[in-house]
Amino acid sequence: MQSYLKQYINGEWVESEGGTRHEVINPATEEACTEITLGSKRDVNKAVRAARRAFGKFSRTNVKKRAALLEAIVEEYKKRAPDIAKAISTEMGCPISVAQTAQVGSGIGHFMAAIDALKSFRFKERIGDNLVVHEPIGVVALITPWNWPMNQIVAKVAPALAGGNTMILKPSEECPGSAAIFAEVMDAAGVPKGVFNLVQGDGPGVGTWLAKHRDVDMVSFTGSTRAGIMVAKNAADTVKRVHQELGGKSPNIILEGAPLEQAVPAGLGGVMLNSGQSCIAPARMLVHKSQHDEAVRIATDVINNTRTGDPAEEGQHLGPVVNKAQWDKIQGLIEKGIEEGATLAAGGPGLPEGTTKGFFVRPTLFANVSSDMAIAQEEIFGPVVTIIPYEDDEDAIRIANDTPYGLSSVISGDPEKARKMAPRIRAGQVYVNAGSPVPNMPFGGYKQSGNGREFGKFGLAEFMEVKALIGEVA
Repeated sequence: MQSYLKQYINGEWVESEGGTRHEVINPATEEACTEITLGSKRDVNKAVRAARRAFGKFSRTNVKKRAALLEAIVEEYKKRAPDIAKAISTEMGCPISVAQTAQVGSGIGHFMAAIDALKSFRFKERIGDNLVVHEPIGVVALITPWNWPMNQIVAKVAPALAGGNTMILKPSEECPGSAAIFAEVMDAAGVPKGVFNLVQGDGPGVGTWLAKHRDVDMVSFTGSTRAGIMVAKNAADTVKRVHQELGGKSPNIILEGAPLEQAVPAGLGGVMLNSGQSCIAPARMLVHKSQHDEAVRIATDVINNTRTGDPAEEGQHLGPVVNKAQWDKIQGLIEKGIEEGATLAAGGPGLPEGTTKGFFVRPTLFANVSSDMAIAQEEIFGPVVTIIPYEDDEDAIRIANDTPYGLSSVISGDPEKARKMAPRIRAGQVYVNAGSPVPNMPFGGYKQSGNGREFGKFGLAEFMEVKALIGEVA
């Protein structure tokens, strides 16, 4: 079992003051694999004090120095990439082949995007005889999820650091090992004391107190919409900035006449990656009614040939979902889809055939789904796809926008028609004929998918205050 019982505060690994021991369960074996200490209010206070002390000096460092620091972090990060990948695979069940590439690689992508953004960012802008300046916001709390650990940690840490801020990271207690290794990376790279702090913990404890803390200037949160609402409420009394990247229920509009042999497998691949545990997974496949049955036939073949397996083994198989609670939620929604009258075309409830332990989910496909069904409205966060028939393009747009979410969307088919349709989709990203997030493009959602943007110069701007200098001072 891996042991990370200390917190990283003010450049040192220190014992928790009043924290409690927590075991992380390997979702493939259902056995404990990692132990951490869930931090306490006193741990948070200590970390915030360290960050506040460090802010005065670090906020005045120049662009060249901060860029050099980020570059040093990248080099140390690369050295620890195998360890980070193994921790992610073990703790949240991501197949090691994906953990070594997409999971770890996303962190490098965000570091490089932040470095490029920092070097080109206009920190000063003259308007007439006056001046607008961008300044670091202060002490920031970064609360990150378990599904793409390095993607979300680095997408926050890199721009926060680039902007001259100091920070406290609270990763998910479901996947804390990679964050502990990341803290070792920051230490090895020579990040000044107090600039980066790590307090392990859960949402009700550490997360709540970080959001409420009067000396925290900003909270950047990624997670469920339910949890994001609680973070915003807890932060409201101190009127701090709250940046949120929340849930999604992304549509994949396959335009009438699109080649289904290409569009359907590509769309399914976007859902099956990471066992469906991606906020942008295009889990609602919208197909013209004339092509519905053919799409179902193709999708059924793909789903029936998608297997689950040991995440520690190389291969293209799916791993388990992160924990028993998530498995139970997915099973409940699969059962709900059957109850509501959707056609179960592949998969279904229960463990995959031949599996006796672990939180594995049968890759599942529903057809003849209507937009008012629970499986078309609620974020399932598992390897479950719904195929929804539509009447015409206007109907497709209506269905695509008919959820409380607006994080992402895919349009497959004629590029010219897709370009005309894209502005009408209420989502933060629209991918035309596949694609994946780009580290220097804005990432974030509409509606209950959150507010603000991450990645590149857009993420950097989120961690800055804007000041007007008017008159002779300009």
